[in-house]
Amino acid sequence: MKTKRIVWILLAFIIVVSIYPFGNQDPIRYVERKSDSLKTEQIAGEMWLRWLYNNPIGELSTVALVKRKFLSDWYGEQMDKPSSRDKVAPFVANYNIDISIAQKQEFESFNDFFCRKLKPEARPINSDSLVVVSPADGKVLAYQNIENQDFIVKGYRFNVEEFLQNDSLSEIYKDGSMMIIRLCPTDYHRYHFPVAGDIVKEHQVSGDYYSVSPIALKKKVELLSLNKRAYALIDTPQFGKVIMAEVAATMVGSMVNTYEGPSIEKGQERGYFKFGGSTVILFFEPDSIFIDQDLIDNTLLGLETEVQMGEQIAVSTSK
Repeated sequence: MKTKRIVWILLAFIIVVSIYPFGNQDPIRYVERKSDSLKTEQIAGEMWLRWLYNNPIGELSTVALVKRKFLSDWYGEQMDKPSSRDKVAPFVANYNIDISIAQKQEFESFNDFFCRKLKPEARPINSDSLVVVSPADGKVLAYQNIENQDFIVKGYRFNVEEFLQNDSLSEIYKDGSMMIIRLCPTDYHRYHFPVAGDIVKEHQVSGDYYSVSPIALKKKVELLSLNKRAYALIDTPQFGKVIMAEVAATMVGSMVNTYEGPSIEKGQERGYFKFGGSTVILFFEPDSIFIDQDLIDNTLLGLETEVQMGEQIAVSTSK
């Protein structure tokens, strides 16, 4: 009888722990650049994200299951099925997505919607050759000098060597500039070249599939260096050599590159992410660019800035 009581107490404890929302429950705030106003992010799957990264049982689930490739592959396959298109209309309505700027209005699957192309006029590209444009729609964190700025958490520095897995490149970029553009599931999910130039190197790094949301990053700040990623080294006359990296995340079925190189134009499509939120990271050599001041200021305040693909985010130091 006593043993049975202990078992029931343990079960009750596990149930309570599994549903209790541990951790910081503050909303995710960001600056909408076009209005210079503070907004609260409407996060797809917020309840699950907070549970996975702020609850002990959720964290165990993340390590055991959620970060694994097979789960993201499986979910990506579900989003490719014709039946998944039934999810499109509710998703558009729930997150107030402007579908009128897409090149087509009918979709064969949820991933077909998710990877939709936009009308060219929806995202004009800044044509100034000395301007760096945002490679994607998303929310930006900007660091003029990686080595001298806190990353997400006070006292933590972004580890370029761990991310690039290349000693010679890491030595060049460790004191350079970096911009992280986080794509939410509600964003346009094609990514474009931020500069014109020639691709001289492509590299892939295997890894996990953790979420890259602020909820996850504040809990485990090194996630970007743990996830699967790929990057290109772009040689440019105005900015030196620029690294453009794409980072996979939970439920991102795949990263698909569509460009034809090696010569590329600014604003040219590089590829797209299938279902899920993810991230594009840009690295610049020291003293090659000036990042736009509003992006720097907001980052210092711990705030991301919402930008659109094609708009200015930095200029060459020679401008």
